[in-house]
Formats: sequence, structure tokens, C-alpha cells
Amino acid sequence: MLAPLPLRWPMTNRNVSLAAPTPLANRALAPDLARGALLLFIAIANSPWYLWVATSRGLSGWPVNATALDRVVQTISLVAIDGRSYPMFAALFGYGIWQITARMRAERIDPAASRRLLRRRHTWLLAFGAVHAALLWGGDVLGAYGLAGLAIGWLFLDRPDRTLRRWAIAFVGILSVGAVVLFAAGLVVLAAGEGEDGSYAAAEQGLGIATSSYPESTVERVLSWLVLAPVQGLAFAVPAMILLAILAARHRVLEQPELHRPLLRRTAIIGIAIGWTGGAITAAQNLDLFGIPSSLDWMFAPLTTVTGLGCGVGYLAAIGLLAARLSRPSRLATAVRALGSRSLTFYLAQSLFFAPIMSAWGLGLGAQLSSWSIVVVAIGVWAASLAVAALLDHRGIRGPAETLLRHLTYRHRQTYRHR
Repeated sequence: MLAPLPLRWPMTNRNVSLAAPTPLANRALAPDLARGALLLFIAIANSPWYLWVATSRGLSGWPVNATALDRVVQTISLVAIDGRSYPMFAALFGYGIWQITARMRAERIDPAASRRLLRRRHTWLLAFGAVHAALLWGGDVLGAYGLAGLAIGWLFLDRPDRTLRRWAIAFVGILSVGAVVLFAAGLVVLAAGEGEDGSYAAAEQGLGIATSSYPESTVERVLSWLVLAPVQGLAFAVPAMILLAILAARHRVLEQPELHRPLLRRTAIIGIAIGWTGGAITAAQNLDLFGIPSSLDWMFAPLTTVTGLGCGVGYLAAIGLLAARLSRPSRLATAVRALGSRSLTFYLAQSLFFAPIMSAWGLGLGAQLSSWSIVVVAIGVWAASLAVAALLDHRGIRGPAETLLRHLTYRHRQTYRHR
């Protein structure tokens, strides 16, 4: 394994300019492939929440009333996608944090200036999330990752590998113990003979999708986001994934996957096996195979979270292995890479499509669709994004959201002197 970049800043008296964004042509293949594929997962995972006239259950946003085809789609999503997207997103976010840090260290940027840049970037990401939630999607994750980035940058970024490893293990350990305790508590409640129908109207989910008044839906979205963003960003799962990703980035695992094939292979096999096993248990509960009332679905939620962490890491490792084999990326891989390099733009574009078309305050199409049909729409949105991203890439145009974030982050580019 390659040695990580030094944690101490080199001392110099020469003036240097604050690092600029990495040119598109110089970006590593594997992280952008992963981001492009992840956007498909995100589209599918978010899609059931737009079925606003359905009756859902606490296990997921998928409707209770479903055809055989709907059940197949739900099962595939619960096994391989739901609860696996946001850990993968968090890992890629953490990997990017260290890539920015490493680039500034290589250019001998003043450490104080580096920390200010990262704080500014994560603060603006938090602002992006707030606007996204207010206008379109209360389930926004940008704010959560902005908060996580601020916390990780403050507490962990300059810590040695062993410290990051210990804290990541501690976070995962806490989640695992919590999952066992909550599952055991559910079994106690079940043994006591308590349990009933736990389904609820999707209109009660609090995301503003079922609200016909747009101003009222805005209030609902913002209130939901104010709760979700801190919980998602600062609870143990996202910080654990970010710390593990920083460790991987320090050793350039995804930039040089061909040098880490054994590690990536083990991680992919073990991580995906853990994730799919946990997902299969959740899917079985969704199909009522255990005979456990839906009011006790909460006992499966931590299991989904913990196994989702393994699956997210496993997926990234698998994509790293794929990137190691692509000496000359195919046209599809090139398009996915182009999409991944503009992931912020197309993440927001998904909401720009889904929210006004599916919500009650918009065209209300979500009232007409089922599980399988809205997944078809989600795949279609991703495919259209792929085509647009490929066109932008061919013309050398960055995504507008990335351009804006970079402008806001780097707008104070100036000369700094090391102390």
C-alpha cells in the first residue's frame, strides 16, 4: 500500500496561489464512475416518496398495495439500493475532501488558507441544501454532508490514520450495538403480543409532496430538512463513511486501483455480501414473510443502516476494480464518468424534474404511478442525464452547479504566505 501524504505541512517562504479546481481531463476515473452510477441509485431510492396517494409503512417509502411486478421492484430496491445510496454518497464526499486537501498540500498552500477554503466550500454546500429543500426536495442530503464536512474538517482532517481508523470503527460499533439492541427490543415487544398495522398515508410523510399549496409545501419541506440534515449528517453512519473514505484517499486507492486489487476485491465481496444479506432481511419483512406486524418495522431500520455501510463500501470497491480494467473506457463508461463529474448538477436536476411533475402542488403525476412505473421513470431520468452529461463533456462544459460552487468557494483566490 502506498504511503499517505504527510500530515505536516511543508514550510516555505515562497508565495503561492490558492489551489484552483482540478481540470476535467485530470480527474480520476473511478470516483467519477461511482458518482455517475450513484445518481441512478439516488433516483430510484427517492422515487417512491413521490407516490403521494399511496399507503406506506415505516420500513420504506414503498406502497403497501402492490402488484406482483411492484413487489419484484421493491424487493430489488430494498436489497441492493435503499439505504445503500447515502453511505456511498458520503464515502465519495469524504474522498473528495481529501483530494482537495492533498492538492493544496502538494502546492504548499498555507494551512490556514486551506482550512478556510474547505469551511467555505462546506458552508456553501449547506446553503445549497437549504435552498434545494425550500424549493423542491425536503429529503435533500447536501446540507447533511455540508454539516458533516464542517465537523470532520474541524475534528479529524489533520489526525493520523490510526485515529481516523479507531473513530470509524467506534462509530460503526455504536451503530451495530444499537441495531442489535433495537432488534432485541422488537422481539420482546413481539413476544408480549403487541403489534398492529403500522402503515400510514404517504401524505403524512412531511415532505410537502402531497400538499397542493406550494407555499405550504415549502414550509413542510424546510421543517423536515431542519430535522433530517443534522440527523443524517452528524449521526454515526455518515461520519464513519467519510473517515473511511479519507483513509482510502490518503492511499490513493481509487486514483490507482490497479495497485490495490486484492484490497478492492476483498472489500467488494465482503461489503456487498453484508449489504445484500441485510437488504434481503428487510425485503423479507416488507413481504411479510416473518409474520412480524408492520408496526414493528422500526426494529429493522438500524440493520438496514449498518449493512448499508458495508454495501456502500463494497460498491465503491467494485467500481474501483472496474476502473482498473478500463485502460480505454467505453462510450458508456465515458458518459457515466461525464455524469459523475457533474454529479451536483444532475442530483439537483432530478428534483427539478420529479418535484413539479410528481407532487400535488405541481402536475400531480405521482398519484397515477405505482412502484414499478415510477422506477421506470427514474431510470429514464438517469438515462437522459447521461445523454446531456455526455454532450456537455464533449463540449468541455462543466455542470452549472459545480461552476457556481467552485466560484463561491474559490472566489477569494489570492496569495498566501506560509508562516
